[in-house]
Amino acid sequence: MKSLRKTYDINAPVARVWQALVNPKDIVGWGAGPAKMSAKVDTSFSLWGGDIHGMNIEIIPEKKLVQNWYGGKWPAPSILTIALHEERGGTRIELTHTNVPDDEEEGIDEGWTGYYFGPMKEYLESK
Repeated sequence: MKSLRKTYDINAPVARVWQALVNPKDIVGWGAGPAKMSAKVDTSFSLWGGDIHGMNIEIIPEKKLVQNWYGGKWPAPSILTIALHEERGGTRIELTHTNVPDDEEEGIDEGWTGYYFGPMKEYLESK
């Protein structure tokens, strides 16, 4: 199993970035819909119509989101941690993704920028 660590900067307030992570309407807006999401612990979520799914396991509103993540037919979840920090009026995102299947590391790594935080950044910065 592999681990990924990435950092992203988005020129939007932490509160807006948080909503883009947990509000289904915003999630659809940046391209990960259909989406089911809640900002509550022990609730299930799904993105891209269920291609990615799992459970919220820790939430500190506007600061930290920890989820069990499943993609495809993974036998065990990976663990995703997203931490948000205010930085110069914008938001710095620190991502840690552990327990990523070895044969999916490259695709997951590229997907964080190409399908998740890249589109989210574009969506939030265009508003």
